[in-house]
Amino acid sequence: MAPPGPEGGRAAPTAPGKKITARLKRTLPVRGPQAPTLSELMRWYCLNTNTHGCRRIVVSRGRLRRLLWILLTLSAVGLILWQCAELLMNYYSASVSVTVQFQKLPFPAVTICNINPYKYSAMKEYLSELDKETKKALETFYGFSEGKSKVRRSVDDWNSTVSDFFQHIPLLKVEDFSRTATELHSGQKRKIEGSVFHKDSSIVNSGDSNDIIGFQLCDANNSSECALYTFSSGVNAIQEWYKLHYMNIMAQIPLETKEKLSYSADDLLLTCFFDGLSCDKRHFTRFHHPLHGNCYTFNSGENGTILSTSTGGSEYGLQVVLYIDEADYNPFLVTSSGAKIIVHDQNEYPFIEDIGTEIETAAATSIGMHFTRSRKLSKPYSDCTETGADIPVENLYNKSYSLQICLHSCFQKAMVDSCGCAQYAQPLPAGAEYCNYKKNPNWMYCYYRLHEKFVKEQLGCQQICKDACSFKEWALTTSIAQWPSTVSEDWMLRVLSWDKGQKLNKKLNKTDLANLMVFYKDLNERFISENPANTLVILLSNFGGQLGLWMSCSVVCVIEIVEVFFIDSLSIVLRRQWQKAKKWWRDRQRGGAGKAPQAADPERQGHDNPACIDEDLPTFTTALRLPLPRDSPLPRTPPPNYSTLRLETAFTEQLPDTLELGQH
Repeated sequence: MAPPGPEGGRAAPTAPGKKITARLKRTLPVRGPQAPTLSELMRWYCLNTNTHGCRRIVVSRGRLRRLLWILLTLSAVGLILWQCAELLMNYYSASVSVTVQFQKLPFPAVTICNINPYKYSAMKEYLSELDKETKKALETFYGFSEGKSKVRRSVDDWNSTVSDFFQHIPLLKVEDFSRTATELHSGQKRKIEGSVFHKDSSIVNSGDSNDIIGFQLCDANNSSECALYTFSSGVNAIQEWYKLHYMNIMAQIPLETKEKLSYSADDLLLTCFFDGLSCDKRHFTRFHHPLHGNCYTFNSGENGTILSTSTGGSEYGLQVVLYIDEADYNPFLVTSSGAKIIVHDQNEYPFIEDIGTEIETAAATSIGMHFTRSRKLSKPYSDCTETGADIPVENLYNKSYSLQICLHSCFQKAMVDSCGCAQYAQPLPAGAEYCNYKKNPNWMYCYYRLHEKFVKEQLGCQQICKDACSFKEWALTTSIAQWPSTVSEDWMLRVLSWDKGQKLNKKLNKTDLANLMVFYKDLNERFISENPANTLVILLSNFGGQLGLWMSCSVVCVIEIVEVFFIDSLSIVLRRQWQKAKKWWRDRQRGGAGKAPQAADPERQGHDNPACIDEDLPTFTTALRLPLPRDSPLPRTPPPNYSTLRLETAFTEQLPDTLELGQH
């Protein structure tokens, strides 16, 4: 009788080849990327890797030997990580190289300013009220007077505003360190509100605390917001107070008027020589500085020509004699006499107030120069900028980028945003106006509080602005000699007075003159550049040396580590998580559909037999040996289904051999 087919309800037996394959898979452990667990994967890696230490951990016998190999392998890995980190840090470092060349050098731009920005005789009508209040403060505080001088009142209407301004912010004398101060203008006492800021680094005055003077600034919109600025020296206090009001006055004067009030090139320059040849005011370019008035730049390069020199020494540089005119100085604004110069590149802005060099009167000042060009590497080697285009600060100076330009521009922008107006000492942003008390009554208090934040690096300008990657620098060496000498003083002053006699009706004094010489000490151009200390080839070679030294490992070994520890390990973890998710989803589906229906007759229920460990179908003999389930009745033969006992032929006609049998 043929075995029943699938229609009979019995599964077909498994083929012998498939049974052998299934048995081998169950018996032999799964290795490599198809390993079911991470431990199996790590064991397979240690047995098959090219790194000797990992293999010795697995094949070594004895706990002590295995422990030693684990410690040695971990130590080698730690040393590799340490050495590779050092190599990476060294890769982003730079070495400095210095190159010295002897050649013809371009002469730098030399900007010269008189320390006194404007002629005091021309400024008196604008400063009459300010000078009057300053003299009164000196008389009240120090008890001396220059006599009752006749001061002409200005015809301009803003002078009356200046007087009101002094009534709002007068000089104060602090009594002890209490919260009481006396107004020097009226003698009235007032209580100090708000914070107290000492503008000097330390109190150096040996007198008592009554000598401390200052001024109080309050918020015009909130009178309770005030700040008292005190000074240990009366000179510093009066100068700061005077300068504050001075900038307020100058901000209201048009630029054309201020240029006329300052010194012209004919006023400042007496004689000029460059490279042994005579020069004049045509070789100088004027620009107006807010704090220094008219300044003049030699060799500015505006006409497209930059002068150069092929010989070093004082005779082949720039030689000028300056007329200082000390008698026409503002006595309260400046307390020294002479000129300020700065040596800079033609594309750089001359920050006279920051890095200017002062020139004495009645002296010959020789300034020797050494030229140096520097070039730094940008990111990732240093945090410098090439052109400043990546700095989110507008350049207000129309010159090439520098750190000072960025800082000043950043502060000016913060001033406009916070105070509504621009600070007088710096260029105007587009659409802004200089601060003055008439239009911006709160600007002084706002300026001092903002400047305090700037000094404390709370505005963020120091964090935004970066150094330039390339720049030029002239190292200066200054020497001073008496000039003119005693024996030549008489005739030199006579000749210079005669040369200037067309505009000056007096004999010059040597304290009105200053002799300046600017020259190259040598023509050696120093070029300082940064170069990468390591290249990519050297870095990879160093990595290979470290891996081979500590782990006998190559690039193929590194790829193997990446494959096993990252790709294969991740695939195993994801596979197990996916299996857990599928099982959870099946359990959830079963729970939602309800429990499977159970047969009413317990004899019909099947059970799992732990003795069935073979995948082969049970035979009749083996079925008799199966143990019964616990607490279950003996299985009984189910009642027959009589409908299945009917004989139904699948043929429409009876076969002939059956007919013969039927006849017999």
